[in-house]
Amino acid sequence: QDVIEPISSHALPNVPGKRVTIVRVFYGPGGFTPAHRHAGSVTAYVTTGELRSHLAGGPVETGGVGHSFFEPPGAVQLVSANASMTEPAELIAVFVADEGAQLTTLVK
Repeated sequence: QDVIEPISSHALPNVPGKRVTIVRVFYGPGGFTPAHRHAGSVTAYVTTGELRSHLAGGPVETGGVGHSFFEPPGAVQLVSANASMTEPAELIAVFVADEGAQLTTLVK
């Protein structure tokens, strides 16, 4: 089972109109998120297991615990997936986006 769990969200007082939001993303074995984009900048940090990430126009990256991924605003993430079919994986994602923005939008 894949789970996205909000951790915190705060307006940035020194950057009017922007908000930082932190979420935990848990992927069960073989879990993934369909192709999508984010409203703002995202930095993800792998806390458990191994994850694959592929931004359109870039290489496929695979990283284990301690690896981080960066996504610029509007980039299409073709792959965000657990690299294992037998073990879970988890990441912490930090978003910096416009206040009120929809953080994730699926891409068809």
